[in-house]
Amino acid sequence: MENNLLSDELIYNGESETQTHLHIDIYNTNEVQEYSASSFNKIAKIIDNNKINWLQIHGLKNTETIRDICSYFEIDFLILQDILNANHPTKIEIHDNYIVSILKLFKQVPREEDTDLDELTQEQVCIILGKNYVLTFLENESDFFDNIKLALKKDILKIRSRQTDYLFSVLLNNIMANYTTIVSTIDDQLEDLEEVLLTISNNKDIGIQIQALRSQYMTIKRSVMPLKEQYIKLMRGDNSLIRKSNKAFFSDVNDHLQFVLETIEICRETLSSLVDLYISNNDLKMNDIMKRLTIVSTIFIPLTFLAGIWGMNFEFMPELGWKYGYLCAWSLMIIVAIIIGIYLYRKRWL
Repeated sequence: MENNLLSDELIYNGESETQTHLHIDIYNTNEVQEYSASSFNKIAKIIDNNKINWLQIHGLKNTETIRDICSYFEIDFLILQDILNANHPTKIEIHDNYIVSILKLFKQVPREEDTDLDELTQEQVCIILGKNYVLTFLENESDFFDNIKLALKKDILKIRSRQTDYLFSVLLNNIMANYTTIVSTIDDQLEDLEEVLLTISNNKDIGIQIQALRSQYMTIKRSVMPLKEQYIKLMRGDNSLIRKSNKAFFSDVNDHLQFVLETIEICRETLSSLVDLYISNNDLKMNDIMKRLTIVSTIFIPLTFLAGIWGMNFEFMPELGWKYGYLCAWSLMIIVAIIIGIYLYRKRWL
């Protein structure tokens, strides 16, 4: 890994092939205007500093466009590198003139394999709050924030009358809703698996499903758990970009975050108990197999003993010359097997 402090080269290291394009919503109390462009030069000409400017950037392949945007809004070069780093850990940073939040969006898509579990995919989203602007950087073409665009058009809850920090809280709340949906789905799937395991099912795929859910759990945990400490920064009173009148909305987002964190903890405990239960079920199955083998051995050991006696090569064995010796031997072995079987049945081993 190269030292990013010794290079001014910009590289997007994600997998998205979405070409960089821009959408901007410029609004105030009276109206909202929408524009789209493939380059920032066109957008820069229509930015209105007397209104709120919400700029959505889809696709990060064109690093020069991302550089132009960050340069225009005086975003630090290190933040620019973080935006282009698709594997950057979750964080919230407060600077003098803007607040940066780097988060993950999750989506469950069907697996290629024939399984009931979906695959959990993620993409990075960066949201930057400034005095009269909000920037959202998304790796792919996405309709994730379309409900907020619709709210701006219809001025739901007087959203156009509020400042940029309110828009920032609404964007964060959308992401928290995404987390809530995902962790609740994982929690439900874990509960379903628990019910299956409690029936001591012979489903061979349960171990694979537990491992898949554990992988999803670890993915979302790594993305959400840092917010437990990071989000507190937004609640502090010395933050000039978040107005006191809007602190209640950030508290609401925090409530949703706490629910997600609690559900993640529940998933951890459920996963732990599922692993223990899965191992116990395997032990029970093994014990059951050993029990059946023991029963078979218990029945056939006396018969083997009798067969061994009559199979010895002694010259004088009365039974060998007896007319009914063969029939007697079979009868004795059948009777012994029946007696042992009855005994095991009464002991409830069968």
